[in-house]
Amino acid sequence: MAEVEKKEVAAATPPWKPKPRPIVRLGIVLISHSLLVSVVCCTAGVVALFLLPMLAKNTYISENALMPGSASSMLSNDDISEAERLAKDLTSLNSGAADAGIERRRVLAKYLSDLGVEVGYHKFEPHQNQFHPLHFFSSPDSGLSRENGSCSSYGINVVGIIRAPQADGKEAIVLVTPFNFRKNSSSEALSISIGYAVFSLLSRVTWLAKDIIWLVADSQYGEYASVASWLRDYHIPVFSASSSHNADSCFEGNNINLLREESLDRTEISSGFRRAGTMAAALVLKVTDVKGQLEDTLSVYAEASNGQMPNLDLINVVNYLAVHRQGLRVKVEKFLSVLRWEWIWVLGDTLNFIGKVAGSLNPEWKFGISTPDYVEGTATLANSLYRQALGIPTGPHGAFRDFQVDAITLEISPKVVYTNQGRRNEFILRSARLIEGVVRSVNNLLEKFHQSFFLYLLTSPAKFVSVGVYMIGFALLVAPLPLVAASLYVDANKPDPSSQGPKHKLQINFKPWKWLSAAKQVFTVHAWGVFVSLLPYFISQIPNSTPAAHSIIWFSLSTFGLLVLYLITKSHSKPQKGEWENLKSVTISVVFIGLLLMSVVNFATAQIGALVLVPACLLAQPLKLDIRDASLKSFLRIACNVFISFVAFPPVGFFVLKGVNEGFGDMDVGEFWTWLESLWAWNSATYIYIGMVHLPCWVLCLHILLHSC
Repeated sequence: MAEVEKKEVAAATPPWKPKPRPIVRLGIVLISHSLLVSVVCCTAGVVALFLLPMLAKNTYISENALMPGSASSMLSNDDISEAERLAKDLTSLNSGAADAGIERRRVLAKYLSDLGVEVGYHKFEPHQNQFHPLHFFSSPDSGLSRENGSCSSYGINVVGIIRAPQADGKEAIVLVTPFNFRKNSSSEALSISIGYAVFSLLSRVTWLAKDIIWLVADSQYGEYASVASWLRDYHIPVFSASSSHNADSCFEGNNINLLREESLDRTEISSGFRRAGTMAAALVLKVTDVKGQLEDTLSVYAEASNGQMPNLDLINVVNYLAVHRQGLRVKVEKFLSVLRWEWIWVLGDTLNFIGKVAGSLNPEWKFGISTPDYVEGTATLANSLYRQALGIPTGPHGAFRDFQVDAITLEISPKVVYTNQGRRNEFILRSARLIEGVVRSVNNLLEKFHQSFFLYLLTSPAKFVSVGVYMIGFALLVAPLPLVAASLYVDANKPDPSSQGPKHKLQINFKPWKWLSAAKQVFTVHAWGVFVSLLPYFISQIPNSTPAAHSIIWFSLSTFGLLVLYLITKSHSKPQKGEWENLKSVTISVVFIGLLLMSVVNFATAQIGALVLVPACLLAQPLKLDIRDASLKSFLRIACNVFISFVAFPPVGFFVLKGVNEGFGDMDVGEFWTWLESLWAWNSATYIYIGMVHLPCWVLCLHILLHSC
C-alpha cells in the first residue's frame, strides 16, 4: 500500500528541471530589458567619448634604451657653415635653365662624396594610385599603374649611405628630405641645410650602431610618390627584363650617365641600387614658411594608411627633445572649428566644475581639467580620430608604414623668414640638434620599437589616450546590438496570446523560414552594396567627365539598381506578423558584425560608424505604427528617425561635416566624388566600409521605416 502511495506521489510531482546557469539567466534578464540596457549603454558610450580628453595621460618613454637627451650635441658651427654653403650653391643656380635639376643633383652628390659616404641615384617613374577592385587588398605595389611613360616623366632621387663602424649593416635609420630639383625654394634649401649638417656629423662619429640613409627625394612629382618608389625598389626588387629595358632606354634622357661621368669618378657614384640594413625608423624633415608664427614651431604628422600609427615612443622622443632641449613649440593638427563651438566650452566648464567639487570631497580624485585644455584636447582628438578614419597618409612617412617601419613627418616652421645670417644659423643649429638627438636615441635601440603603444589617439603632443581607454566607449555603443537582435527575434516568434488557453504557458514558436526570409533580404541589399562599390571604377573610365557628372551618374545607377532588386525580390503576399522585427533583428546582427570587423582594421572608422549606425538601427521602427499610435513618444521617435536617416546618408553626412568645419557657403556635388575618389585611390578600408556596410544598412533601416506592416 505504501509503495502504491509513493508511486502516486511521484507521478503527481512534476519532473525536476535543472536551473539554468547564472550566465544564461543573466542573458535572459538583459534580453528582456533590452530597451533599458540600450538607453544606458548608448548614453554611457557617448559620455565616455566626451570624457576622453579628461582621461588622457601624459606621454612617457617606455623603452629605457632610448635615453633621449643623455648625450651632448656634437654639432659645431663648422657643420652649419658647410651646410649653408651647400644651400647657397643650390639656390644660386638658375631655375629657368633646362639643366638646373641636373646641376643641383651634381652639386649635392659632390658634397656627399666629399664626406666619404656612398652616393647613388635612384631613377623612378611616378606611379598614380588607381582604384582597381582586384588590387584593393593586395600589396602596396600591386595597385599602381605600370604603363610605359616618357623619359621626361622620370624623377631622380639622390641617396647617401653611411656604413656604421660599430655594426654589421643589418639595421638602418632613414632621413628623408623632399627637394624639388627643378625649382628654387628657400624653405626646401633650408631643409637641405639641416639634413646635410646632421649627415656630415654622422659621417665622422664612431658611435653609430646602425647605418644612416639620407634620401633627398625628388618632389617634383609629389613627395609621397618619390619616397614610395624608392621604398618599393628597396624592399621589392624588380627583376623583370622588360622593366629594366624600359628604364635603361631613358638613362640618357635623364642624364644619369652624364651625372656620373662629368661630376665625379665612376667609382664614387654607385651604378646600382644600394641598400643598407632593415629600417629601424624613419624621419621626414620639412621646413615650411608660415606667416604669423610667434615662435619656432614643430608640427608632427604621424597618421599613415588605414589609421596606422608609429610607435608612440618615437613621437615621445621627438616631443621631449624639441621642448626640453631645443625650446621648440610642438603641435599636432586640430579641428579649428571645434574651438568655436560654444557648447563645447560649456561642457568644459561643467566638467571643470565637477572636477573641482570632486577634488574638494577627496583630494585623491584628481580628474579635473581646465576648460581651455579640454576644448583644445577635444579639437585635437577629433582631428586624430578623423585622420585615422580617413585612412589617407598625412605625409611621406605613410609610405614607410606600408612596410612596417615606424616613421613620422617633422615640419618645422620658423617664426620669421631669416634674413639675418646669425639667426638663420641658430635655427639650423637647433633643428639639426633635434634630428641628431632623435638619431642617437634610435641608434641605442637593440631591437625594433615595441615597448610603447601602436594604437592610440592624441589629444596634444604630450598627451594620449590608449587603446584600453578609448575602446570602452565603442564597446558600450555596440553592446546593446546583440541583445536587441535577440529580443526582436523572440518577440517576432511569440505565438498570439489570444489563441492560448488561460492556463497555457507562453512559449516561443521558432520558425526558421521567417529568419531565412529576412536574411535573404539583407543579403540582397549587401550584394547591391558590392555593386555600388564597384561602380566608380567603371564610371571613372568615362572620358571628359567632371566630378559632378560622375556623382550624378553614380547616384542614378545605384538608385536604378536598387529599384530593380526591389521589384525582383518584392513579395506580393500580405505582410505577416513579426516580419519587420525579423528584418530588423538580422540587420542589427549584420551591423554588429560589420562594426566589430571594422574595429580590427581601422578603429576610428568603426567608432564614427557606431555613432551613426547604432542609433539608426535601434530606433528604426515602421512609421506606420508610430503614426497609428499618435503619442508624444511616437512623434519624437519619428523626428529622430527622419533626422538620423537624413544625416546617415553618406553624401549628406559628408556635406554636413564639411559645412561644420568650413562653412556651408560653397557646396559642390562633385566634392563628394573627389573625396570618395581619394579613398579608393589610397586603398582606404573606409571606402569598403561605406559601400559594403554603412550604405546597405542605411537602406535596410530606411526599408524598415517604410515597411507596410
